[in-house]
Amino acid sequence: MRRIKKTVFLRFVCAVVVLLALVRCFKPSVTGFSKAEAVPEDSVPALTVDTSAAVAPPAVAGSVDKRRAVVHAPYVMPQFKEADGRPRKNRIYSVSGFRECFPDVQDVQIEAARKWGVTPVANREEAERRKDELVFVGSSPYYVIDKQMHRSIPYLVPRAGQLLQRISRNFLDSLAIKGIPLHTVIVTSVLRTEEDVKRLRRHNVNASEQSCHRFGTTFDICYNRYHTVSRPGEPERRAVRNDSLKWVLSEVLHDLRQAGHCYVKYEVKQGCYHITVR
Repeated sequence: MRRIKKTVFLRFVCAVVVLLALVRCFKPSVTGFSKAEAVPEDSVPALTVDTSAAVAPPAVAGSVDKRRAVVHAPYVMPQFKEADGRPRKNRIYSVSGFRECFPDVQDVQIEAARKWGVTPVANREEAERRKDELVFVGSSPYYVIDKQMHRSIPYLVPRAGQLLQRISRNFLDSLAIKGIPLHTVIVTSVLRTEEDVKRLRRHNVNASEQSCHRFGTTFDICYNRYHTVSRPGEPERRAVRNDSLKWVLSEVLHDLRQAGHCYVKYEVKQGCYHITVR
């Protein structure tokens, strides 16, 4: 059997590459891109989200180290079209069952929290001194920190901060492609100090003394309340049932959980998803 010379082989490869490029230019349907083409980002106006509700608790708001804050790029709402130019809309599928699809209990989540998190923080003053280990997540165009969040402070380890941003952006993208008016999720709990845990247990006997929130790896996202996104001066948005938004959020969390990015527990009494980074 004759061996092919290196120069002949390279010429053959180059010819194939050029041929495929020509096919893609003159016959794009072969690659499948003609079925649903994304509108270029520069043709879609950037969305300005009202983040007035995203405030940090007074104990930490005045001394936030911006170098240790999660960086958020402006959100550009994606738009997708079918081959005939009609807007492309996906259906809402939700999940088969919330408790069944999000069963990750304390024993499961605490292992990941100890692996990826910081050593528990004694109080809020210590949290200020340990910002080299934590990132500030108190303000974002993608989610809102609940104004009623008194028992935790808006800090996470970088890995968890990136997860929160990914969940929030995926949720916005899912709403856009399903043709649902934009809403942002509401974060109801983040990092809890040992002092916060003790105070919480005085009012809530079900609160765990070994809370995953102590490690900066865990956050709660409300599933029955959302923040409506609107631009100043635009017509009032049509009402969207919280159930519909809950179903879309469940799809996003289910996909990320299945991909091994997080653990999720469906909390019935608290009305939230309890999420720990993996």
